Amino acid sequence: MRLGIKGFTTAAILSTLLAGNVFAADTAQDTYKAKCQMCHGATGEPTGAGKSMGAKAFSDPDVVKMSDADLASITSNGKGKMPAYKDKLSADQINDLVKYVRGLK
Repeated sequence: MRLGIKGFTTAAILSTLLAGNVFAADTAQDTYKAKCQMCHGATGEPTGAGKSMGAKAFSDPDVVKMSDADLASITSNGKGKMPAYKDKLSADQINDLVKYVRGLK
């Protein structure tokens, strides 16, 4: 099958755009590993650093009873020694993180 130059160019552009979107999309798990895991641990159980800063396990009853909006607000604005991420992550990334964290407990 022969593609004309126009068809080849269109296919090349589409392939590049689609590949770019696949590689650019970080998952909540990737974001968690990069931004949260150092203190909150791989399973939601705080690391030594997290414990020293007052982080609670995601399975802690006080954390479990928080609403998704509460967790998103804490992630956005910070709390105690936890830094704010509103300038580093989009609202969608923060909401995806909250869903991911809920799955860790």
